[in-house]
Amino acid sequence: MAYQDLSKFKVPAEFRGRSKVFVQLWWIAQATLFRCSPQVAYGYRRAILRLFGAKVGQGVLIRSSVKITYPWKVTLGDHCWVGDNVNLYSLGEISIGKNAVVSQESYLCTGDHDHADPTFAIRARPICIDEEAWVAAGTFIAPGVTIGTAAVIGARSLVFADMPPRMICRGSPCVPVRAREAAGQEDSAQIVHLKTASSHR
Repeated sequence: MAYQDLSKFKVPAEFRGRSKVFVQLWWIAQATLFRCSPQVAYGYRRAILRLFGAKVGQGVLIRSSVKITYPWKVTLGDHCWVGDNVNLYSLGEISIGKNAVVSQESYLCTGDHDHADPTFAIRARPICIDEEAWVAAGTFIAPGVTIGTAAVIGARSLVFADMPPRMICRGSPCVPVRAREAAGQEDSAQIVHLKTASSHR
């Protein structure tokens, strides 16, 4: 018995979310109208993505070199950034929250295959990057992962599980390392420390 017989592989009906013709139109538009646009033409690229069904908030900054498989499965929150050569492999839903950053060369992969199925069945699970999170350069995010609010994922990390909010995380596999301090939080902690020290003099 074969472990996998690719001659029996089939993409399930409705898996793409649009017709084959529409998918091809998007890929042509992406390779030409989107990819060849000037760096500063953020509004133009936002308009193209909306035309092809993406939910795009205000002030989104997305580079022309970003690759998106199915934009109608992508949601980009207000003022989020998506950097050069990011790959949004959106076989499943991808949501990038308000003020979140996905840095250059990162790969968000919502699709995989069932290795136990000889037909090599394709599967899709959503990825969610919550508000104010930062996915640093060259990071891989696996299917089904959620990056918590204001979390930081270190460069070149491999993320196979959910990461908690307001934590700095890194590694392969990625793990939480320490809490992320908000702006002014460190100064406030220092003031409390100084007041406490003074009271003991």
